[in-house]
Amino acid sequence: MSKGTASMGKKSGKKNMIHCRRCGKRTYHIRKKKCASCGFGKSARLRKYNWQKKK
Repeated sequence: MSKGTASMGKKSGKKNMIHCRRCGKRTYHIRKKKCASCGFGKSARLRKYNWQKKK
């Protein structure tokens, strides 16, 4: 049997991602200070790539 909650309980309260001010998704990385979804904090332009388009 494993310890379970004793170890996992210590993981609570730590947050890497919060809601982005620009796109509203929960993809803004606090330590990196940029949004993984829209690129806020990295550039003024919205993050988009050609490979995202459906053909």
